[in-house]
Amino acid sequence: MFFSIASSGAMLEIPTLARVLDTAWPYGIIAVAVGLLMISGEFDLSTGVMVGTAGALLGVMATEWGMNLWLALLLSLLICLALGLWNGILVVWTGLPSFVITLGTFFGLRGANVALSKYFTGDALIENIDDAAGYDSLHSIVATVFGTAPSDFRVSLLWWGGFTLIATWILWRTKIGNWIFATGGDREAARAVGVPVNGTKIGLFMLTAGAAWFVGVSNAVRYTSVQAGQGVGAEFFYIIAAVVGGCAMSGGRGSAIGPAIGALIWGIAFVGIPHAGWNSDWRWAFYGVLLLLATLINHIVGERVRTARSGYRRALS
Repeated sequence: MFFSIASSGAMLEIPTLARVLDTAWPYGIIAVAVGLLMISGEFDLSTGVMVGTAGALLGVMATEWGMNLWLALLLSLLICLALGLWNGILVVWTGLPSFVITLGTFFGLRGANVALSKYFTGDALIENIDDAAGYDSLHSIVATVFGTAPSDFRVSLLWWGGFTLIATWILWRTKIGNWIFATGGDREAARAVGVPVNGTKIGLFMLTAGAAWFVGVSNAVRYTSVQAGQGVGAEFFYIIAAVVGGCAMSGGRGSAIGPAIGALIWGIAFVGIPHAGWNSDWRWAFYGVLLLLATLINHIVGERVRTARSGYRRALS
């Protein structure tokens, strides 16, 4: 509402709404996965660079190795899932903080993305993905457009909505959802009642890697090119979206819809600040304030929940 008033109603126009959603969807898909991981009490700082890894893998396989895009799609998925598995196993095996493990993966992939792209293509930019076999059919599934520019909406929005709904159902209606909450709430108590804590965490790290893979290959197909450094730094926005959406940084609380809404707020701010006539650099200040406010609110809510639980337990005893 604020940005709509500041932009004299421009934010409510269909082309602007289309741009907001187009800006938000890649952050929304990954933020939902990151949110589930945060509920379990862990972080993944490699999701941003994993987007570039997925796109670079697809691009090199298709343009340099002559591989059909569908086969390249499958192989890139398997590699990204293996990287997520690597993160998860290291976290549960070493007991080290997940942000340290995934930060190491971040730097490793950041260097590998550029180095391997230059090795195979001679450049950090991989182009002409649309010349590969299978491009048209894959484009129709992950990057097709509904409507006419500038009022066009992409099929990616349906993928975002579908993923959010499925994640919500899993979180609230299945045993796996109970495991996620229990793992983040009290790990030892969860183990005592038979929750597969380690398996749950490893699976969630693979989920964040899979979400990053989807965004990476979708962008590669959409733009027909991949910059090896794509996605670097975006991991912080995924976490911001999850925190703004109500996922506690300490674990144990959150939802799937919340991070999706957080990503939408991110998209509104990204588009709305320039539309309001402000310098786009103010976006960074806005994101910082938003993160601090969301963290404080989550902390206050968490303290009240813990106080209420303590009082309830004392009353029972």
